Amino acid sequence: MPKNIVVSTVVALIVVALAFALNPSPEKHREEIRKAVGERSPIAAVLGLGALTAFVSTYHPLGVASYTTVNDRVVSVGAFGVVVFIEPSKQK
Repeated sequence: MPKNIVVSTVVALIVVALAFALNPSPEKHREEIRKAVGERSPIAAVLGLGALTAFVSTYHPLGVASYTTVNDRVVSVGAFGVVVFIEPSKQK
């Protein structure tokens, strides 16, 4: 086998292993949801709506990535230890 194929394969395996190892936990998703809802609306933060939204969220692991849903709408996605809050669309 040529050297560049071996190197490429090893690098790809390392990246996939890191993705599995660094997949964000349910708690990391919930913390990001609480924080994002509180930052977007001070009233929501006072009323604890971020914590409520985080509590009712459902975590979906995909091995190398994960996401959470509330009422069948994706509210956060995560990979490599990073979670991003997504403003849920109003449409269904």
